[in-house]
Amino acid sequence: ALPVLGPNWNYASNDGNSGYMNTLWGFYQPNLMAYDTVKGEKLKYNPDYITSVKKVSDKPLVVQYNLNPKAKWNDGTDFDYTAFKATWQALNGKNKDYSVPSTEGYDCIKSVEQGSTPKQVVVTYEKPCATWEMLFAPLVHPKAGDVKTFNQGWVNNPHNEWGAGPFQIESATENQVVFTRNPKWWGKKAKLDKVVVKRMEDTAALNAFQNGEIDAVTDSISAKDAIKSARSVKGAQLRYGYSTKVRVLNFNAKSKPLNELAVRKAVVQAFDVATYNKIQFQGMNWKSEQPGSELLSMFQAGYKNNLPADGKYNTENAKKTLEAAGYKMGKDGYYAKNGKTLEISFTFFGDDSTQAALANAFQAMMKKAGIKCKTVNHAVAKFSEVVASHEYQVLPLAWQSTSPLSFLSAASQVYKSDSDSNLGLVGNKKIDAMLNKIGKTYDYKEQTDYANKAESAALALYGTLPVSAPPIYQVFKKGFANNGPAGYASTYPEDMGWQK
Repeated sequence: ALPVLGPNWNYASNDGNSGYMNTLWGFYQPNLMAYDTVKGEKLKYNPDYITSVKKVSDKPLVVQYNLNPKAKWNDGTDFDYTAFKATWQALNGKNKDYSVPSTEGYDCIKSVEQGSTPKQVVVTYEKPCATWEMLFAPLVHPKAGDVKTFNQGWVNNPHNEWGAGPFQIESATENQVVFTRNPKWWGKKAKLDKVVVKRMEDTAALNAFQNGEIDAVTDSISAKDAIKSARSVKGAQLRYGYSTKVRVLNFNAKSKPLNELAVRKAVVQAFDVATYNKIQFQGMNWKSEQPGSELLSMFQAGYKNNLPADGKYNTENAKKTLEAAGYKMGKDGYYAKNGKTLEISFTFFGDDSTQAALANAFQAMMKKAGIKCKTVNHAVAKFSEVVASHEYQVLPLAWQSTSPLSFLSAASQVYKSDSDSNLGLVGNKKIDAMLNKIGKTYDYKEQTDYANKAESAALALYGTLPVSAPPIYQVFKKGFANNGPAGYASTYPEDMGWQK
């Protein structure tokens, strides 16, 4: 069960670029990478799609991919250089009409051409690119490469014919997706003949598991009562471990009064992150210190705490920050300026009681500092719409890191001033220039050093704040194998199945 199925099925697009869609794409779309490292080692590739990768030269950077001769898209189109070319053309940023989460890496490429055969791809770069190993995941089917199709052609349409994975889509609605074995798949036969993914929010999914309607709840269980309920189900297994997510708060700097740096800073100073996280993880046997980065996991080589020193929780400092910006305390206990009460809103999604408790706790923290705060609740299905339209002020969400090298592209995605994924909507040219340095070296230590310096400057703008490094709890019927929390290690849907 997942809380959202769609509506935009193009994971390569900005609107479709979510952790939920990444899960769905894993069943029926190309999965080129194989991850299993956190120390900066070279990435591996999935031999079902790529038989070898060779860096032909450094100056200029030229990379040669040799593709599996058996690989084809479901519509019969050969899996060849044309998909790599279509992906580059959509994601390189030259045509601003494409709505993409990031152009990082693709904007360094000069050309994507056929090598000795269509099954050989030669990518030539016009400038250094540290992220070259991570590019072309996901891939765009060559028939889906025009702007209109890329942006809107996947809305409520998963386009099974443009897939190339171990499963195919038998049917898909906004409430349920049915995957069956792909008869055109050339790789290892999937152990399961059918996988049904249902759209359910947290409470409904757990109830369905308890009633035997579903075999697994793989969207992380995040409430103590839910974990207790999962443990009580006969024949259930609760599996948990480190996730590769970081939970954050975003502050919409284009929305008054958060357009004032002083207000954003005061909100952060008024935010009691320790209490917030106690509520968040109560009853879960998990303690998370506040991470200092949205780019690198705390267990990764190169991680550094990049939080601004003057942003630490201190209600009195929050008041001083507001007063220095011209705000005065009113008789109602709230600050005001020019006759207008200082008021913000906190947006959250779904029916989970913990999320409601967090919203109420945030509201109470703000009140202590003289900041009026209302809470706004939406159904989980409205998440993409609310985020895309920037109809929020304070927005909690989680960034999912899909690779141990994700920080190379995520840095620009999260912090560049013109990025669609910069949900704080704040940045500057100085930070942009710092971010650009990350992609100009192939040395892991230098990459993390540049990323940390850029992030330190970005967090000082108070457009976003890392809050916690959550665990992932999943529950399965006993006997369900080869699935569960795996950190950065790759798992493959064709390996999932029942123990004999």
